[in-house]
Amino acid sequence: MKAALRTEYRKLVTTRLWWILLLTMAGYMAFLAGIMAFALTQDPASMSGGRPGSDPSIPMTPETIARTLYTLATSLGYVFPVLVGAMAMTSEFRHQTITPTLLAEPRRTVFLTAKMLSSIAVGLLFGVVGTAATVGAGAGVLALLGKPSFLADPIVLRSAALSVLALTVWAIVGVGFGALLTNQLAVIVIMLAFTQFVEPILRIVLGQFDWSQGISKYLPGAAGEAITGSSFYADSGMAAGLLSSWLGFVVLLGYAIAFALFGRLTTLRHDIT
Repeated sequence: MKAALRTEYRKLVTTRLWWILLLTMAGYMAFLAGIMAFALTQDPASMSGGRPGSDPSIPMTPETIARTLYTLATSLGYVFPVLVGAMAMTSEFRHQTITPTLLAEPRRTVFLTAKMLSSIAVGLLFGVVGTAATVGAGAGVLALLGKPSFLADPIVLRSAALSVLALTVWAIVGVGFGALLTNQLAVIVIMLAFTQFVEPILRIVLGQFDWSQGISKYLPGAAGEAITGSSFYADSGMAAGLLSSWLGFVVLLGYAIAFALFGRLTTLRHDIT
């Protein structure tokens, strides 16, 4: 296992893809945090209109605004670590390196486990950089506007720290999904479509009805936000509330394990040529 883990880690860090996506994530999240900080402080009720068909929600408080800004990466930026994780697996099939990889380590469960564990380090880096970008840009704009940044508030700092954890788990989810669906182009399209369009719409729609609000909390994006205890969608009133932090962690990690298990029983069970 140690040799497989070392090999998989080197595969991740010796390619250009991860740092290109890392820099893109940093710029994207800093831009979004700055824009959101300005918009929310100018009109706290502008994104707190409540779910469609429900009564208007209470405008976001300054502390809620800060927490929402500092955890924005788990709401809108988790696509970056999940893509890195997924492409770490699908690249093996796209570039046909899966054959020599399995010749070197024929135990496929060990190979998949090492792939998932090695993604933790890269996921952690994406979590730190993505969260730092939102905190830096968000707090900077708040300070320029003369608004409190709450950088000394333990609850706000806890949410920011848990944002790093949530983004780290997302990289593991990506590896699991890549093991299930090995076509790289299909994975990229599905990931982008689901994270940026399908799930946000589902959360808003399911949040309108009492019977479906509970279902929306168990969607992967909602589970990732639950880890931090803060959510752009829930805090703005567009979606239902969140699970507890520990349950959100269990649910999101459960997605990763389920994807990997199905991938091991299907894709990685077949002959590799």
